[in-house]
Amino acid sequence: MYEVIVAILIGLDQIIKYWALNYLQVVESIPVINNIFNLTYVENRGAAFGMLQNNQTIFIVVAAIASCYGIYYLHTKKMNNIGKIGIILVISGAIGNLIDRVRLGFVVDYLDFHIIWNYVFNLADCFVVVGTILLCIYIITSEEDKKQVK
Repeated sequence: MYEVIVAILIGLDQIIKYWALNYLQVVESIPVINNIFNLTYVENRGAAFGMLQNNQTIFIVVAAIASCYGIYYLHTKKMNNIGKIGIILVISGAIGNLIDRVRLGFVVDYLDFHIIWNYVFNLADCFVVVGTILLCIYIITSEEDKKQVK
């Protein structure tokens, strides 16, 4: 069941990236909310915020190992829904960007919020960030639960 949800999220990510590659790349940028939010085509050859440019092998290995471990963890460990959703989101985002790195040699980014910062990102990145936040909440709350039991 977890794999089906992961596959659906990866599919959604890849459909949007397909659109970005085939349409947005041609027009480069589409203003959605003037001076706040654009859809802007960017080829990211690094990690978060463009760090570690052109180190695709590292990103591929880390994403593959983390995704395999995440699936294993979902099937073998008992956790609440917050933890499960967090892992599912992180895996989906990691694999979504992994597909780009293997297939294209870069990650397709398109969400461009000028009001927040000058970095462009994608849906898979959102999955990773939200999933990581949920995992942190899960870890903190399960530590609290353990303290209350003692």
